[in-house]
Amino acid sequence: MSGGRVEFGIGAGWFEAEHRAYAIPFPPLGERFDRLTEQLEIITGLWTTPPGQTFDYSGTHYSVDGSPALPKPVQSPHPPIIIGGGGAKRTPALAAQFAAEFNIPFVPLDTLTTQYARVAAAVESAGRAKDSLTYSAAFVVCAGRDEQQIARRAAAIGREVDELRTNSPAVGTPAEIVDKLGPFVEAGVQRVYLQLLDMSDLDHVEFFAEQVLPQLR
Repeated sequence: MSGGRVEFGIGAGWFEAEHRAYAIPFPPLGERFDRLTEQLEIITGLWTTPPGQTFDYSGTHYSVDGSPALPKPVQSPHPPIIIGGGGAKRTPALAAQFAAEFNIPFVPLDTLTTQYARVAAAVESAGRAKDSLTYSAAFVVCAGRDEQQIARRAAAIGREVDELRTNSPAVGTPAEIVDKLGPFVEAGVQRVYLQLLDMSDLDHVEFFAEQVLPQLR
């Protein structure tokens, strides 16, 4: 349906209350990572099995027997896989093994820099080219032409402007946001995801696209 525009993000899970709310199992962290590893092995195995052949997998948590591995994705060899998080060991290792993109959300610059270094080291250990992985980050966005508009948008999502400015570089006037994103770009951020918490404020999206993005190109 997307014509090949799908990107596949997957993780071990983290929000236990949400799991409980929707009857989704939430085992201990180690088991969640074991399951994630098997899931990635199965998903990539299904995607890369040649047409006309079958896929088999025997793991601790999952088994696949004689799967026709259909349908095939439009992208070749498969959709880009996005893996993210702040784990010190297994997250970088899985990103180096499976991911086309590594993402870390809602963290300060020093945390981002540390995690990027871990991932880069894992990529090198895996024998991959340094530029074979895209590094991305996610931030809450609250942009406005002046303090009044910024404050109005912060109030709409139940947040204080000062708190938002402390926790996200994507808060403030266009010039302020461009200035604060600079150190993140220097730290290696190649793609930014903006968390828009007031999804009814489409003018916010248009404002960011017209007033901020041109200054980042």
